[in-house]
Amino acid sequence: MGELQHLLERGCIYIATGEGAVQTVLGSCVSVCLWDPEARCGGMNHFIYPQTMRKDQATPKYGNVATMALIKLMCEEGCNVSSLTAHIIGGGHPDGAMDSTGMRNVEVARRVLNEKGITIMSEDVGGRVGRKVVFDLSTGQVAVLKVTKLRAEDWIN
Repeated sequence: MGELQHLLERGCIYIATGEGAVQTVLGSCVSVCLWDPEARCGGMNHFIYPQTMRKDQATPKYGNVATMALIKLMCEEGCNVSSLTAHIIGGGHPDGAMDSTGMRNVEVARRVLNEKGITIMSEDVGGRVGRKVVFDLSTGQVAVLKVTKLRAEDWIN
């Protein structure tokens, strides 16, 4: 992994080329990691809610907005949609709650990626675990550490 690491918080998007990594911690939230091997560019989002159709709520907190924005930003960095590959991570319920928010987040990510013709290389989703995620921006590789309890210190870089 590259030495430079960025901590991605909820409702945010991060894009970079070259060295470094971006990391986040997920419960029911979902992250989509996109990688373009030709442009050697990677990006990650971290969204909380599945979707919104309201323009006044169109922020990266929502999966439909965050995933479309991630794709758009990658293209603005010189990536080609046909070269992009994706990883979908998260959507669990580590606190034991059995609501469907996590899996609805996953479904929104799948739908947007499929509509754009982006290959989903892997998924690590659902279950009763949280996830610490590190996305290597120089290789496109993703490391996922599953945790049974998310703590405040998990967010410290």
